[in-house]
Amino acid sequence: MMKEECLICGAPLEYLETDEMMECAVCRKKEPSKTRCVSGHYVCDACHTAGMDSLIGLCLEAASKDPIEIINSMMAQPFCHMHGPEHHIMVGAALIAAYRNAGGEVDLEAALKEMEARGGKYPGGSCGFWGCCGAAVSVGMFWSIVTGTTPLSGKTWGLANQATAAALQEIGSLGGPRCCKRNSFTAIRAGAAFVKEHLGVEMELPEEIVCHYYGNNRQCIREKCPYYRKPE
Repeated sequence: MMKEECLICGAPLEYLETDEMMECAVCRKKEPSKTRCVSGHYVCDACHTAGMDSLIGLCLEAASKDPIEIINSMMAQPFCHMHGPEHHIMVGAALIAAYRNAGGEVDLEAALKEMEARGGKYPGGSCGFWGCCGAAVSVGMFWSIVTGTTPLSGKTWGLANQATAAALQEIGSLGGPRCCKRNSFTAIRAGAAFVKEHLGVEMELPEEIVCHYYGNNRQCIREKCPYYRKPE
């Protein structure tokens, strides 16, 4: 398998300590960033997530109550890379679709569009640079959307922050370096458990979650990851 990193040349990424002005190798937009490949290529978040429009269609068509099954269908699409900010949308979208299919009350299409809008604003690399993984924030966004939470809400405002915290705690306990697949699976598990406890809607989760993407991850932690299975 190709060990995917730079979308332009496949070289490993490097992370700088401070922002530098960079030009996207795809759209030529210039903006500050800490991330580029070792050969100097930079791809902005918008170009990195090109093709995400198909996500809403996938979720509208999904009949499953299992958000892991739904996000795996997204991960199999050409727009999804090994790592990237697309996961900040996909986690919440998978939870929204599974929540609706499990009996949760939500305007599915409107909720998915809002998830895409909110998740698309959360930048890549935040897990390391901000100490708050976008997969966990996606759980909080999901919660806020399905409960109609705003900054002026009461109980659900507190629970939205607790939902993010629950996912972040589970992600952080596994340690680094980052893996968008590991973090997404972990965030979904935490989000589904949180919804069951606080909203009484029970999604379905597989007895065992197995990652099939480790061959694309140069930094895979292998046996330390709960989703890694050593090949026979």
